Amino acid sequence: MGTKRHAKKRHRQSLRRRDRNRAVRSSTRTVIKKAVVAAETGAPEEAAEAYRRAQQAIDVAARKGVLHRRTAARKKSRLARRLRQAADKA
Repeated sequence: MGTKRHAKKRHRQSLRRRDRNRAVRSSTRTVIKKAVVAAETGAPEEAAEAYRRAQQAIDVAARKGVLHRRTAARKKSRLARRLRQAADKA
């Protein structure tokens, strides 16, 4: 860490951002995992609701800059594909 005032401030800011990014990323992963489990085991209505929540969480993460917008689009697309495949099996 630098010794100048602005370097110390930037370091404090980066620590705050890191904590926020970790929290958003972690909650997004949790919601995605719940959606995948619901798609594989639950009823179609449950899976659709879980997918909607996951989609919202991914969009929030992209809006906050935690995920790149194309990464978010890819995650949503793959999640939707898994949901469709699970529905086709059932």
